[in-house]
Amino acid sequence: FPSLCRVAMCVGKCSRIVGPCLLVLGTLSVAANILLLFPGGSSKYLAEGHISKHAKAMPGIWGGGIAVSTAVSTASFLACLWSREEGMEQVAPLHPPSTFSFPQLALLGAAACFVLSGVGLTNGPLCFYNASEHGHGHGTLWGYPFLDAGSQELDARTENYLHDRHTWSICLEPAGVVAWNVILFSLLLLVSATEMVLASLQILNGCLGCLCGFCEGK
Repeated sequence: FPSLCRVAMCVGKCSRIVGPCLLVLGTLSVAANILLLFPGGSSKYLAEGHISKHAKAMPGIWGGGIAVSTAVSTASFLACLWSREEGMEQVAPLHPPSTFSFPQLALLGAAACFVLSGVGLTNGPLCFYNASEHGHGHGTLWGYPFLDAGSQELDARTENYLHDRHTWSICLEPAGVVAWNVILFSLLLLVSATEMVLASLQILNGCLGCLCGFCEGK
């Protein structure tokens, strides 16, 4: 299978770039989620507990950040050990399949971050708003104004909230929280989607590497 081995070599070269890219994306994911905990750059609302539940779930930290970065770092470390063992011709060298599960962990973490970030973007931010405008009571309170608009269908409500910036002014506190929420959750969606693609490439590289090694063994 010479053509298969050539493909494996090509994907292997690409994987040298994929690892560092995943580390950068993981760091960006952590930074975006941390910023979600401080709307407007203020720690006041975190101390008071007035932070969106999806931001407090921190999918960008444990999912798109720690899971991805740890998987990439560990896989690279084991691959380095395997290369040294192969060069020293040890009796029981460490084989590449032992690192195959780490890209899967990265893919799982990125997927969890993608789903939770999508839900956070759909539901909108937690803010101090005028409930009487939605017919759910009188006065102002803390809640999810776009999620509480129960008279609308989910898709229509989300579309209106994301595309009609005039509705963003309903949130009185924190200042600019809707834009803060939309930008950072959208960034997490973009980052986690890219991580899923790169992690899938790493898994493909592992499969082709195993097949190529099997062919060479024959």
